[in-house]
Amino acid sequence: MNVRAPIESSSPTAVLSVSFNSDSSCFAVGLESGICNFNAGIGLVQMMGKTNYLALVGGGKSPKFAMNKAIVWDDMKGKVALEIAALSPIRSVRLARERIVVVLQTSVRVYSFAKPPDLLHIYETAENCLGLCCLSENKAAFPGRTPGQVQLVDLVTGSVNIIPAHSSALKALQLSCDGELLASASETGTLVRVYSTRNCARIAELRRGIDPATIFSLAFSPSGAMLACTSDKAPLHIFDIPNARRQSARGQQWGSDADAGKWGILGRIPLMPRVFSDVYSFASVPFEAGDDGMVGGIPFSEGTVLGTTRPPKGVIGWICNDSLAVVGAGQDARWEKFVVLDGDDGKRHCVREGWKRYLGNT
Repeated sequence: MNVRAPIESSSPTAVLSVSFNSDSSCFAVGLESGICNFNAGIGLVQMMGKTNYLALVGGGKSPKFAMNKAIVWDDMKGKVALEIAALSPIRSVRLARERIVVVLQTSVRVYSFAKPPDLLHIYETAENCLGLCCLSENKAAFPGRTPGQVQLVDLVTGSVNIIPAHSSALKALQLSCDGELLASASETGTLVRVYSTRNCARIAELRRGIDPATIFSLAFSPSGAMLACTSDKAPLHIFDIPNARRQSARGQQWGSDADAGKWGILGRIPLMPRVFSDVYSFASVPFEAGDDGMVGGIPFSEGTVLGTTRPPKGVIGWICNDSLAVVGAGQDARWEKFVVLDGDDGKRHCVREGWKRYLGNT
C-alpha cells in the first residue's frame, strides 16, 4: 500500500454524510455532487440492509431535494419510491422493513413502509439537532422530552419506555444488532452507559476518559460482546460488555482484562475516587479524524442538513466480531480497517490493518 501523503487537488470532492447499513457490510455517502446518478447535493443518505432502498434528504449548496422531504429511493429502478414531507428540516431518516422513521428537531415520526406512507406515531423529543435515532428490527431509540433521557419504542405496538440515561443532553445512541442492548453517551463524553432493552436496567458503565470529549460514534460487535467508541480525542476504544447470556469460554477469559481494571490494585482500595475503579476499554488505537472545517468552500455548518460544525468523522461499522471499519466524511474522506488480536503478552490489542481514501481526492 502506498502510504505517502497524496497531494490535494484544487477542488476536492466533499462528503456531507456517511452511514453503514444494518449489518455494516457496506456504507453510503452523500456528496455535494450527489449520489448514484444525481447531479445535486445529498445531505443525508441511509441504507436499508442489503435492499435496493435508500433514504435521502437534500443538502449541500445545491440540494437535489427539499431539506424538509425524506425521499425513499429505489436504486434498482433508479427512481423515487416514496416521499414524505415535513414542516421543518429533516435531521435524519431510518429505515426498517415495515417502518420509516423521520427525525425532526423536536419530534420523531413513525410511518408505515407503504405507498402512500401512513403516519402511525408521533413522539415529542428534546432538541435533537444531531438527528439521534437508532433502529433494530422491532425497536427504536431516540432522545426523550427531557435532555439526557432516552425513549425506547416498540415499533410494532408503539409502546414507550423512558430511560434516564444521563444528566446532560445526549450525543450518541446505538442499539445492538439483536436489539437487546442500548448504548448511550452524553455531550460530556466521559462515560458510556449500556442498558438492557428488555427491562431498561443498566448493565454497564464504561469510562472513555476523564476529560470531556465529543463522542462521534458507538457500535456493538455483531455478537454484542464488545462496544467500540470514537471521539474527538482520537483513540478508537474497544470495551467488553458484561452479559451472562453471551458468555463463552473465550468470553470469560476476555472479560478478565476489564475486570482487572486500568489502575489495578488502586481500584480495590476503599474510598478512592471512582475513576480508579471504573471500567475502561481493554484496547485503544488512534484513528484519523482529519480537520475539515470547510466543505465546498463554505463552512460545513452552512452546507449540511444537520447544521453541525464539522463533517461526520469516526463512524463505526463492525465487519465481524473481531474486525471493524471507521469511516469519515469531509474532504479527507477515508475508511480505516481495524482488527482485535490476541497479543503475545496474553492481552488483546486493536491494530490498524489498512486505510484508503475512498473518493480518490489526490
